Amino acid sequence: MASETPRHGHMPGSVEAAKTYHQQYEGSPAEKYVEARGLGDVADTFGLGYVSSALTGHEQRSGMLVVPYLRPAGGAHGTATIRFRCIADQCVRDENGNYLAPTRKEKHSGHGKYLTIPGDQPRLFNTRALITAGSYIVVTEGECDAMAWESVGVPAIAYQGTSSWRDHFVPPLRGFEVVYIIADGDKPGIEAAEKLAALLPNSKVIVLGEGHDSNSFLHEYGAVALRERIGL
Repeated sequence: MASETPRHGHMPGSVEAAKTYHQQYEGSPAEKYVEARGLGDVADTFGLGYVSSALTGHEQRSGMLVVPYLRPAGGAHGTATIRFRCIADQCVRDENGNYLAPTRKEKHSGHGKYLTIPGDQPRLFNTRALITAGSYIVVTEGECDAMAWESVGVPAIAYQGTSSWRDHFVPPLRGFEVVYIIADGDKPGIEAAEKLAALLPNSKVIVLGEGHDSNSFLHEYGAVALRERIGL
């Protein structure tokens, strides 16, 4: 069915866009933003990009961080889709010019943090981990949190938000001995994690502590402490 194509196939133009915007990443505001979040070491691994010179149809995405959804084959040619993330100074910096994330909440007033390609459907981020992981895998809400775990050597995937989970995300996770579902340290985060855990009898909910997500926990306590949260 035509309506299934965006979910299972790649979104048209994603490969070109991922390659083009990755070439614009080095030295960009996106690179500075990602480094401030402590994720600079995995930027190349995930093919992160920046919209400096927008491709046709992406003019309204100028100045945004680009997050490719790489397929298991890897590389730009394995890109299924891309998402754009707002990193405008007025949204991600405080009055002194310091980045708010990962330890403070950003100020995306009147718009969402992320924009997807029109017509795309919710997807799992970093599906490569599904075939490279061993007996366990981490599931987070949000791409930066999955990148945080990957930066400390832990295979992780992410979903795009509490309303983006889909039934077809479940079967690939059933083969793992343990699925660690990471709960953001607030009531909505814990409730979302517990709801997801109900679908996976092989899962364990990990609460990182009040006010923390994976990225902020890593930033404050370091790689060893983050790994210890799942018993490594």
